[in-house]
Amino acid sequence: MHEHGIQGAHRRRRRSLTRPDKKAKPAPDLIGRDFHAEIPGTNLVGDITALPTGEGWLYLACWLDLATREVVGYSMADHHRADLVVDALRMAAGPGRLQPGCIAHSDRGSEYTSSLFRHHISAMGLLQSCGRTGSYFDNAAAENFWALPTEEISARVWPDRATARAEVFDFIETFHNRRRLGKHKIFGHLTPAEARQRHQHDLAA
Repeated sequence: MHEHGIQGAHRRRRRSLTRPDKKAKPAPDLIGRDFHAEIPGTNLVGDITALPTGEGWLYLACWLDLATREVVGYSMADHHRADLVVDALRMAAGPGRLQPGCIAHSDRGSEYTSSLFRHHISAMGLLQSCGRTGSYFDNAAAENFWALPTEEISARVWPDRATARAEVFDFIETFHNRRRLGKHKIFGHLTPAEARQRHQHDLAA
């Protein structure tokens, strides 16, 4: 490999975006590192990552449903202000998708401790949950998800934000939600979309 200039693919070190607001009082940790849920729409985990492009960073916020590991809400922008995570949460809270009192768990980044985010959490009838600052394991389910796009999408630096947006959309909607099999037996080796449909079928029955 060295002689032919071949380099193995490796995970890119993720840029940390957690900037706690020291003046804000964080929400309690309602998850307690238990990243399992029996019913879709009851427990979400969220986080933000930054993707490098030739035009600068593209910020991606996602919300995963712990019952299915489906990405139920996401948003992309050239900034990571509070409305980035709010837009992703609005998508997650589509018609009939979230249960009343659903827990939305994240780190203590300033986006999640902002008054804007807390206003929308309250308005949607959701419960906010936050892990500790600097603790990877308190939000491990969301953190682990970020390794997948860099492994499945060949690009390391996208030429522009539009290209990155298109490939991220295809990864989430086409591959992750509808083709990627859940490795753990609790998901029945189904895709996230199939796991959600199974829950809906069982509920209807």
